[in-house]
Amino acid sequence: MAKVAYYPGCALEGSGGPYDKSTRVLVKELGLEMENLEDYNCCGAMEVKNIHPMLQTYMSARNLAIASKLQGCDTVMAPCNGCYRNLKQTEYECATSEETMKTVQDLAEKSGDPVYDGDVRSLHALEWFMEEVGPEGIKSRVKKSLNGLKIANYYGCMYTRPRQIFPEKDQGPGSESSYAPHFMDDLLNAAGAEAVDFPLKTACCGGAHTLSDSDTSTQLVLNILQAAEDAGAEVIATECPTCHSGLEMHQVRAEVEFGIKTNVKVIYFTQLLGLAMGLSPRKVGIPDNVSDSMDLLAAKGIV
Repeated sequence: MAKVAYYPGCALEGSGGPYDKSTRVLVKELGLEMENLEDYNCCGAMEVKNIHPMLQTYMSARNLAIASKLQGCDTVMAPCNGCYRNLKQTEYECATSEETMKTVQDLAEKSGDPVYDGDVRSLHALEWFMEEVGPEGIKSRVKKSLNGLKIANYYGCMYTRPRQIFPEKDQGPGSESSYAPHFMDDLLNAAGAEAVDFPLKTACCGGAHTLSDSDTSTQLVLNILQAAEDAGAEVIATECPTCHSGLEMHQVRAEVEFGIKTNVKVIYFTQLLGLAMGLSPRKVGIPDNVSDSMDLLAAKGIV
């Protein structure tokens, strides 16, 4: 079993609080072990690279080095797509460019930080749950089936792009697909849900433009919400705090500002799996979501 450092990033300490809460209790319920990544820094999100790309690379390299050199971990697990993508980008750039690796290491030595040397990997929470538990492990632990809840599994754009930084994907049976991701489908189906055929599972939600161009972000989110409803989904399952917050916020904004109402609920995949494990809605943070799904979950006999 991998020795895992948990990297929540900035979002899970703020708007993504329910994701952090449900991830932690689900890990415990599944009998997995992880330790908090100590003294971590922001991954740089999408902004720092606009100041200096190498600074963003170094910020992620520092987190990876802390996990490896100071905590003896071989894996950094990130539930946030943005953090995950930046960690993977750093792995790729340092592995394919001696100049980048040398620059990162020189910066670490000058800063008195642990030095990254490529001996630690990063995983998304989805990948870790698939690796350590898998669909059969989920199925064997279900205490309260999701009971045919119709779910549109939404992965967002950063879980699979750019494809070259995810060499472990697209490796045949058992691996994740960057073209048609399915790990969330697999886990939630094992918990009793029904995955609908959802064409926008990797579409962008406009998260990076929420403040700078709200109308565009709202339209991108509406595309996702309406496509999910057209596919027959009752719930959109998410695995990124930025995507989740954007879907919730712009669902409200679309109704208030533009008079366009959608009824599909937005729930983190970790919350849904936690409910299937028999955990209470409060324990997995369902009441903390903006999207109010309690009536639907009660009607389906899940809570």
